[in-house]
Amino acid sequence: MKDYKIVIPSFLRHKILEKKTLTTLKNNNIDKNKIHIFVANQEERDIYFNYLEGDLYGQIIIGVEGIRNQREFIKKYFEEGEYIVSCDDDIEQFYQLDFIDDKKKLKEINNIENEIITNFKLCNNSNKYLWGVQAHNNAYWMKNEAVCGLYFCVGVFYGYINRYDEDLKLSEEIEVKEDYENVILHCIKDKGVFRRNDLGFKTVYNAPGGCGPERFERNKVAQEYLTNKYPQYCYPKFRKNGTPEIRLKVFRKKKN
Repeated sequence: MKDYKIVIPSFLRHKILEKKTLTTLKNNNIDKNKIHIFVANQEERDIYFNYLEGDLYGQIIIGVEGIRNQREFIKKYFEEGEYIVSCDDDIEQFYQLDFIDDKKKLKEINNIENEIITNFKLCNNSNKYLWGVQAHNNAYWMKNEAVCGLYFCVGVFYGYINRYDEDLKLSEEIEVKEDYENVILHCIKDKGVFRRNDLGFKTVYNAPGGCGPERFERNKVAQEYLTNKYPQYCYPKFRKNGTPEIRLKVFRKKKN
């Protein structure tokens, strides 16, 4: 299998990036030269460069502001056909489902590269281009399986084989929930994506920085846009506190 790149879009969170994702990747013995940090402007690059230890990453690259725009910039930065692994800047640990006395447990992963390689092989063997993992570290909701179909691949940690195709371009009308649209677009084009239901991670959702504080209104705009544009693939849901969300209309094919 060809080599892969790790990309980390980060915004105003250089301290968190060092403490969490970069340290996690180092503990997993990831070659620092694989790691590319994408920031919004020169001022941010200077802050990150002056703060981060050089043995934690390969490059800091000036991209654009906004997570949707940054993801599109990253795709165009690399060549078509490259293997890309995208990480948020606040991953604290990777986990895999394990069984002890027939009870579900989680074990820490200290070599995530093995799983990355496996995930890209799954894609290659089935002509798919996007893979993801569970969006949490809760053993109760995990299964020892890989599934293929319309499955959510959370933007915190996922991989893809890079393409410039216009029909995979993320909509400019929304600022969040771009990971949902990314899955939908890949399913329309490739008839499915892969998700490893035995893999997860620890992170803190909706933390300061990143997508910013105006999440409710952004979620609302994204919910309305995505459910209206792709009604056959998703539908609206709401958290207990009223926050607008969406859910995918799952179809699946298990891969053991």
